[in-house]
Amino acid sequence: LSNVPWVCCCLLHSLDDANVKKKKCALMTTRCQMRANISGASFPSELRDLLQRRLVELEKQLLRKVSNLEEEKSMLSNATAAYRLKTESTLNALVERISELEKGNVTQANTPEQFKLSLPQRTNYLYGRIIKSLPEMYAFTLCMWIKSNASPGIGTPFSYGVPGQANEIVLIEWGNNPIELLINDKVAQLPLEVRDGRWHHICVSWTTRDGQWEAYQDGEKQGAGDNLAAWHPIKPGGVIILGQEQDVVGGRFDAGQAFVGELSQVNIWDRVLKPAEIQSMANCTSYLPGNVIPWLVSNVEVFGRGAFKRPLEMCLERLPNT
Repeated sequence: LSNVPWVCCCLLHSLDDANVKKKKCALMTTRCQMRANISGASFPSELRDLLQRRLVELEKQLLRKVSNLEEEKSMLSNATAAYRLKTESTLNALVERISELEKGNVTQANTPEQFKLSLPQRTNYLYGRIIKSLPEMYAFTLCMWIKSNASPGIGTPFSYGVPGQANEIVLIEWGNNPIELLINDKVAQLPLEVRDGRWHHICVSWTTRDGQWEAYQDGEKQGAGDNLAAWHPIKPGGVIILGQEQDVVGGRFDAGQAFVGELSQVNIWDRVLKPAEIQSMANCTSYLPGNVIPWLVSNVEVFGRGAFKRPLEMCLERLPNT
């Protein structure tokens, strides 16, 4: 018990609040004096034991208080970081809006899905984040319009990370490798070619049953396979990042794997879409919003100076042959 005051004082000095340190150290000084008095006085053994137990209880209360204060400090720090990111996103939107007004570009999206995310540089700080998360899923289809001429590799247009698995769902093309679909860190190479600087509509579907997957480009099936994370359920409650690959959930981005280009209408369904549904979206004859993640301006936050949400023009301007 003689070391307890020293331990408690060390804990107290880790806090930033000077008043808390002053009060708690004063309390510890008083307790140390009491302990010395108890040790030096000739009390009956029962009374001495009672006083020592009381001191132990008081010391436990002090340690709990210190722990609570440190937890509150950590929560405050996290809230400050989140507020800083939100402020940066808002400032970026204002800068983009001012730039558009100065250029006389006042075009607005006709509908909430008619916008694109522009990520013009390969950095580790430009990205979009979808506010919503995914539920547990046993099948999904991910579709998007994509435009890039980056080399080598377009980078990571889409990543979904969950606690314990940062590569729960990832779409990536890095170096001279083909585009890859990762499910629970298992890999399938996709026969897709989109690195020509033109708009392409791509879809990938997957089901936990035998790990079956399909890949579509511009409405046509380009490939299929199986045994990709077979019988694995997609875990819920993770973070969706557009433009970066997550080494930890929501962060630790590598600039070498960043996406460079433009993205639009990134939608997710909790089922395998029919070929006719995919073809109609690629041909711009219909638009089907995702029933799990729909592409909406209000659903996408943008981070990093230089990354912007811009109005998207007529669907025909996104077709590969225009």
